[in-house]
Amino acid sequence: MKNTLKAITAGLALSLSAQAFSAENYQFDIKGMHAFIEFKIKHLGYSWLKGRFNDFDGQFVYDGDNVENSSVNVTIKTASVDSNHAERDKHLRSDDFLNVKKHPTATFKSTKVVSKGEGMADIHGDLTLNGVTKKVVIDAKEIGAGEDPWGGFRRGFEGTTEIALKDYGIDFNLGPASETVQLILNIEGVRQ
Repeated sequence: MKNTLKAITAGLALSLSAQAFSAENYQFDIKGMHAFIEFKIKHLGYSWLKGRFNDFDGQFVYDGDNVENSSVNVTIKTASVDSNHAERDKHLRSDDFLNVKKHPTATFKSTKVVSKGEGMADIHGDLTLNGVTKKVVIDAKEIGAGEDPWGGFRRGFEGTTEIALKDYGIDFNLGPASETVQLILNIEGVRQ
């Protein structure tokens, strides 16, 4: 009986270590700028206004054997907002919108990942923006993975979600067509 218990314990430990081994750590490739965090919001309901954040960083853990063990963390410097219009960007940095003096960073921390099969998953997590934290779900899709020309290994994903500005204390009146903003994340990570 003792030997059987030892064998079961050893087998369980081996199984757990194999699971831990299958999880891979990745760092966002911000050095080569192969990662983008963009947004778009309707302008008067007639067209899209697009922009991005130029300064951010993040990491993700990817477990190909059990996607539910994966996770992601992102930190964005809100003052890096760039909508290709200096006066508008100045307004976006003000307390009408991002209030970057009081809240210099926005963060996303995943709380769970739910596989939808075929390289797709829902990433649930907490988005903190303008000092307010709310739960969001990012609809994520794996774009690809493989070795790069420099001896590394990369993996890339695209994710989208939509948030209501008022949920984050942003109540500047942009009109009824502009109450929500879409966030688009194109992330390429380098395996560490």
